[in-house]
Amino acid sequence: MYCPRCGAENPDGVQLCRSCSWVLTSASPTGPLPDARTSGLAIASLVLALLGFCTFFLTAPLAVILGIVSLFKIERSAGQLKGKGLAIAGIVIPTIALPILLGILIPALTRTGCVAYRMVCGTNMAGLGKAMLVYASDNKDMYPAPDNWCDLLIKNDPNVTEKIFRCKGGETGPCNYAMNKNIEKLGANAPPDMVLLFESKPGWNQSGGPEILTTENHNGDGCNVLFNDGSVLFFGTEHLNDLRWTADEKK
Repeated sequence: MYCPRCGAENPDGVQLCRSCSWVLTSASPTGPLPDARTSGLAIASLVLALLGFCTFFLTAPLAVILGIVSLFKIERSAGQLKGKGLAIAGIVIPTIALPILLGILIPALTRTGCVAYRMVCGTNMAGLGKAMLVYASDNKDMYPAPDNWCDLLIKNDPNVTEKIFRCKGGETGPCNYAMNKNIEKLGANAPPDMVLLFESKPGWNQSGGPEILTTENHNGDGCNVLFNDGSVLFFGTEHLNDLRWTADEKK
């Protein structure tokens, strides 16, 4: 039996509380007393749970902890404390809302990361395009040979480093790009919309055509392409067939 005045536990059947001498009834109260006060911890738990919507639920762990503690104290207060509903709400709101919020945010954050990788990849390819033009201007408008274009760009341009050959969205490797082999004999005089560099699986000094092009660096959405005029565009998978790989293709 709990004392309704001080909350102390007493043996069943005693008439006076052994702690405060309050007159006890034959049974413990089954609910809050008329003058019971609302648990401050229960209130804090609910407030922190609601604040979670503004703080990406950084306050959720503390809300749950306070809610559990307040429930325990309310049960042990022999009716002097109330606020079970507030405490339960403080526990339940983060438990239900957090998974829902994560389900919304994670895909969005993933998508944002993919777009960022796409932009960095395009910037890298634009840098390689400038190095290609510098090389061509020093070699009678001819680009580096496809079988060692990576080595020649690093050797001839101090601004070209190994880092610029990598796409962050692709597999780890020395280079995530390949050169269009059909442009070798044409050099800078090739049609402006002809493919010069494109994305491929990891390798080094790679060259070829659409057979080695990959969209896996960007989750299958497409790939970046450097054209002979120096422009870089991201081509969606559904438009890759529109790329111009040879001089005699009409697009």
